[in-house]
Amino acid sequence: MEEMLILVDNEDNSIGSAGKLSVHQQGLLHRAFSIFIFDSEGKLLLQRRALSKYHSAGLWTNSCCGHPRWGEATQAAACRRLQEEMGFVTRLKKVSSFTYHAEVPGDLIEHEFDHIFVGQFDGEPQINCDEAADWQWIDIIQLIHKVESYPENFTAWFNVIIKNVSANELEEWGKLASC
Repeated sequence: MEEMLILVDNEDNSIGSAGKLSVHQQGLLHRAFSIFIFDSEGKLLLQRRALSKYHSAGLWTNSCCGHPRWGEATQAAACRRLQEEMGFVTRLKKVSSFTYHAEVPGDLIEHEFDHIFVGQFDGEPQINCDEAADWQWIDIIQLIHKVESYPENFTAWFNVIIKNVSANELEEWGKLASC
């Protein structure tokens, strides 16, 4: 059964639902979330998307991302997906939201109202290989340099976030995650 995504207006009000592939083929605005997990030293957990993903396969991105189910609170969905993808649970805090529109591999379009959550975790994730092919902890300055030098190695949404958030803001997110 195809996953149904929540369609939203420009203010994140639900206006309906549609199948995930159709939403990405048509570029319909839908609700999503991106999670940034920091360790106690301020390093960010990245994941490399599984090679079996229908778009952005094998690209590096933030710790976890996904879509809430119809009737599911966005924060609850973020907690659920973090456990499903990365194999751990931690407290998440919302720090921002934004809307973006980007073409992604496979002639698809991401058009998301994206809610950004942060959390803290010290340890090794137990990744779900259907979701993530690899992971790494990375220093914020090193991350920004890599994204600027090799944007093609990262997902479209991650590029948007990193290009619009300063190193200082990312470091602040890391501090907020530990509170």
